[in-house]
Amino acid sequence: MDLDTWHMHRALDLAVRGQGLVEPNPMVGCVIARGAEIIGEGWHRRYGGHHAEVEALRLAGRRAAGATMYVTLEPCCHRGKTPPCAEAVVRAAPARVVVAHRDPFPEVAGKGIALLEAAGIAVEVGTCEAEARRMNAPYLKLLETGRPWVLAKWAMTLDGKLATRTGDSRWISGTASRAVVHQLRGRVDAVIVGRGTAERDDPLLSARPPGPRNPIRIVLDTGANLGLDSQLVRTAPAAPVMVVAGDAAPPERCRCLSEAGCEVLVLSGTTHAERLDALLSELGRRRMTNVLFEGGAHVLGTLLDAGAIDEVHVFVAPKLLGGADAPGAAAGEGIATMAAAFALTSPEIETLGDDVYIHGPLRKAAM
Repeated sequence: MDLDTWHMHRALDLAVRGQGLVEPNPMVGCVIARGAEIIGEGWHRRYGGHHAEVEALRLAGRRAAGATMYVTLEPCCHRGKTPPCAEAVVRAAPARVVVAHRDPFPEVAGKGIALLEAAGIAVEVGTCEAEARRMNAPYLKLLETGRPWVLAKWAMTLDGKLATRTGDSRWISGTASRAVVHQLRGRVDAVIVGRGTAERDDPLLSARPPGPRNPIRIVLDTGANLGLDSQLVRTAPAAPVMVVAGDAAPPERCRCLSEAGCEVLVLSGTTHAERLDALLSELGRRRMTNVLFEGGAHVLGTLLDAGAIDEVHVFVAPKLLGGADAPGAAAGEGIATMAAAFALTSPEIETLGDDVYIHGPLRKAAM
């Protein structure tokens, strides 16, 4: 491994420490080095806080002059929550800046690099670019499409069942798997389920213990029929709950849920798919970067049919249920041929207690 790649890997490791804390901003890490010696490093720790370059420069001090800076994203050149990083880099006068990739944010988009080059600093772009883009895929998607990154999670048996034929699902996965689910919830902006799941499981959908983010809990409920005695509604005054209803939902039901502390979002659309599409647009408008869908099978199937899932987290328990009426992981219309199947890109596979945890970004195979 060459020295530039080695230092950039360290910067990427630092950047990911900001996951769940910096969104809707990107995760960014920075290393300043003289040869193999690291003289300063930092990462973007929280939204509105100092950027990675500023943290690294503070540690490096005067030794930054003539050194090499490695940063996972193009330094910003505009004034937002903090002053422009590119200007701080110019003042520190490193001889060289290695950037993983350009920032497509319109107010940056190459301007930060141009500012450095105009000051006589050599800039190289592209070291570990694929890894950096993968790390910040949710940020990049939100910029490009105006929609959040969609994570889908489910726990299932070896024969692909989410519950028994009677609807019993507690617990398919073990305690170690459920702990990972709580970690996932604690770093996303929203946790979303269908009304069937909300009725059957009566979940809280909260992260326990709390994570860096406090996700809004969303129930897809066309008729606004979520029970007022459910855990979600009863805890709405303490943690946000949104009920996504159709435009034909009874106004009285919407009013009762609103008075109980829920936000009722009424979306038009004649199908579940159309309303889900509208919801993702609305969540993107609210600058939500990551949203987690936890089922059930109808919701997951609708997302899969629409090609709307970006990343999956699946917990497979070593159990068999059988039963034609026991629900599978995803309903919907489904894929017609294996050649058109969705596939994980570079899946990660872990053992959690007795369970197998499979996760990674999703892509659709070429037709």
